[in-house]
Amino acid sequence: MRGRRTLGGVPSRCALRCLPLGRPGGLTRRRTGGFALIAVLWITILLTVIGSSFAYSMRSEALAARNALSVAQARAAADGAVERVAFELQRPRNLGDAWAPDGQPRRWQEGEIGIVATAVDEAAKVDLNTAAEPLLKGLLMVIGGLDEPAAQQLVDAIVDWRDPDELSRTNGAEAPDYRAANRTALPPNAPFEAVGELQRVLGMTPALFARIGAHLTVYSRQSGVNPATASRDVLLSIPGAGAEQVDAFLVQRQEALQARLPIPPFPQAQGYAAGSIPVWAIRAEASLPDGVTFVRDAVLRPSADPLRPVVAYVWQDGVLPREAATGAGGPAAPSHGNPDR
Repeated sequence: MRGRRTLGGVPSRCALRCLPLGRPGGLTRRRTGGFALIAVLWITILLTVIGSSFAYSMRSEALAARNALSVAQARAAADGAVERVAFELQRPRNLGDAWAPDGQPRRWQEGEIGIVATAVDEAAKVDLNTAAEPLLKGLLMVIGGLDEPAAQQLVDAIVDWRDPDELSRTNGAEAPDYRAANRTALPPNAPFEAVGELQRVLGMTPALFARIGAHLTVYSRQSGVNPATASRDVLLSIPGAGAEQVDAFLVQRQEALQARLPIPPFPQAQGYAAGSIPVWAIRAEASLPDGVTFVRDAVLRPSADPLRPVVAYVWQDGVLPREAATGAGGPAAPSHGNPDR
C-alpha cells in the first residue's frame, strides 16, 4: 500500500499507532490555563472584598474609639465645671467677683473645650412637700394646663400621698382608691423623696408630668418660691400674678442683674415668696470642637465638712435641648478668657 510503512509487505503496528491524529495535549493545556486565570481573578476579587471590609471595620472602630475619647473628655470637663461652680458659689459674697445662683450663664474655655454653666437656687421651684396648696394648684393650671376642678382634685391626691394619715380628702385618694384602680404603688403617707415619685400619684399622667416636672423640687422646703430666680411659668403660678405684671418684673429683674443691683421685689408674690437658699441646681455643658457635647445636671448643697465640701442630692446626665440635638441651634458659643461675672 502506498504511504504505509511495511515490514515484509505487512503494515507495521508502530506505524499505525504513530499516525498523526491532531494535538489533544495542547488543547488541554489551553483549557487548564483558562481555568487558572478565572480562579486567579475570583481570588483577587475575594481578597479585595475582604480587604475593603477589614479597612471599613478598622475605620469604624477608630471612629468609635475617637468618639468615646471625646465623650470621656467632655464628661470630665462638665463634672469639673459643676465643681467649679459650687466652689465659686461658696466664696464670700462681699467679694466683687463672687458668683450668685441667679440662673445667668457663665462661659469659659478649658483648652479646646467650651464650657457653659448655670446655677439657680432650688427655691426657684415649687416644693412638692411644703408648697402652699394655692401655689401648687396654680402650677397645675398654668403649666400643666388643667382646669380648676381637675387641678384641685390632683392637689388633694398629692396631699393625701404625703400626709401621715389614712383619711382621704374630698377629692383625694388613699390606699383603697389605688387598689380599686389596680395600682401596685400605694401612698406611703410620707414626704416625697424625689420629684419622679409624683408619677405614682393617682391622676398624674406622663404628659402632665413632662410639663410640670422641671418646675418642681423636694429640696427647697419652702412654702413659696424665690421671685429673684423663679421662671416666668412659676411666677405666673402665683395666685393673683398676671402675665403683664410678671413680664414687667422680669424686665426689671434682668436690668438689675446686668447692672449688678439688688433685684426689686415682686409685690404679687407676697404670701408666696421665699428667699434664696443654699441648695443649687447646677447645669454644665461641655462642647468639643468635633461637635461632641456632654451635659451634667446636679443639685448640690454646701457642707461644713472640709473633707466633703458639698453634698450631692442629684448627679445625672443631662439632656440637650431639642434644637441643639438636631443641629438647629445649640448652646451659646463659649468665649475665651475669664468666665462672665
